[in-house]
Amino acid sequence: MRPVWRVADVRAAEAGLMATLPPGALMHRAAAGLARRCALLLGDRGGVYGARVLLLVGSGDNGGDALFAGAHLARRGVAVAALLLSPGRAHAEGLAALRAAGGSVVDRPPAGADLVVDGIVGIGGTGGLRDTAEQLAASLTGHLGRDGRRATVVAVDVPSGVEVDTGHVPLTDAGRPRAVRADVTVAFGALKPALAVGPAAELAGEVELVDIGLTPWLRGTPALQVIELTDVVDWWPVLGASSEKYSRGVVGVATGSATYPGAAVLSVAGALAGPTGLVRYAGSAKGEVLHQHPSVIATGRVADAGRVQAWVCGSGLGTGEDSAAELRAVLAAPVPVVLDADALTLLVDGKLAGRLRGRDAPIVVTPHDREYARLCGEMPGEDRVAAALRLAAWMNAVVLLKGARTVIGTPDGRAYSNPTGTPALATGGTGDVLAGLLGSLLAAGLAPERAAGAAAYLHGLAGREAARGGPVTAPDVATALRPVLARLG
Repeated sequence: MRPVWRVADVRAAEAGLMATLPPGALMHRAAAGLARRCALLLGDRGGVYGARVLLLVGSGDNGGDALFAGAHLARRGVAVAALLLSPGRAHAEGLAALRAAGGSVVDRPPAGADLVVDGIVGIGGTGGLRDTAEQLAASLTGHLGRDGRRATVVAVDVPSGVEVDTGHVPLTDAGRPRAVRADVTVAFGALKPALAVGPAAELAGEVELVDIGLTPWLRGTPALQVIELTDVVDWWPVLGASSEKYSRGVVGVATGSATYPGAAVLSVAGALAGPTGLVRYAGSAKGEVLHQHPSVIATGRVADAGRVQAWVCGSGLGTGEDSAAELRAVLAAPVPVVLDADALTLLVDGKLAGRLRGRDAPIVVTPHDREYARLCGEMPGEDRVAAALRLAAWMNAVVLLKGARTVIGTPDGRAYSNPTGTPALATGGTGDVLAGLLGSLLAAGLAPERAAGAAAYLHGLAGREAARGGPVTAPDVATALRPVLARLG
């Protein structure tokens, strides 16, 4: 996993490292890494020599990074122009280096550019871009390169205007982000929350982390960690010569209803794609489930299902008294449970919510924002990591807060984010597939936070895989899970 650090931790680490280095050395390291990535991007667009680069330069160290990187590029034959947003406060040494290398300063954006470097505001910025800078950022799509394509936008450390510690993005009255939308962000020394969570992560584009020697100086606990494929591979259960269906784990699925049989079919499909050896279904949609999935053992009630190592409950279950009785039976079982959709609605009932605190076995809940609001009385707000952790502590459960960058919070204060999310998953039934897969991972013996992280990661990959064929439906995602899981090796 990749650790993500808050601004205060990054600042403290920078101060410690800079005390051991000659003045300006850290900025030169950052600028060299930035220039290298810019040169690679220009190489993909027709070559470095003769390319046109526009630097958007603010008054802070980000502006200095951009100017020194521009000097590197100018020495390689790039036509570099710097637009100073605060001319009297630009980084003096960086500006001198750019001019000495043959770069120029302009008072308005040039007609075109192959690449635009966003050095307006760094990790110290708050409140979004001011009007002039926001309008400049919004105009970047009008810059065209030598090849006739839109200029590539590269952000320095973070896209200017985002709230760095939360990933929140302030909006204009017209609904535009008060922030730069980057194609690539070159981050220095450490990932920041805005590169991993919230709408800011979508504005960051592809993120490259440049090592400037900061890691040994980062102290304390990361704000969160980003899950990677290698983590999922390490966590995945390994089959042995003696493996059989019961030793691989049995997952129970209490979902769907006569009104919503599809939810049962989809959640069972997600469970079957996972690593467990057997799926037991309990509910009134057993006819549809057996028709679609004949390997499943199906009964009408949780009480009749037999022994399982984990339960999945809620998708399409309904909210009547019969549904509440099934949820009570699931919560009474001494095994991990996944609570999704209608189960979360039923938990708003104080009597059912009280049953959570008495459980010894783990609970994982999977709310989207509206379900979170029903549980907490308010939307997650600007800080999704803090929101997930609050709910996790209150419910004594692992929380999988669904979204473009799904956040996972644990009762003891750890947080994780999933980088594979896609808008293609914003369609009915995909959450049912996710819940089933998550239950299968719990039944196979994964710790709740690992099961949640692996399920979110693989579900996102399946959504991307399914989207290659056009508009996505939930059955497409369930089908795409199989080749995605096969690649785990």
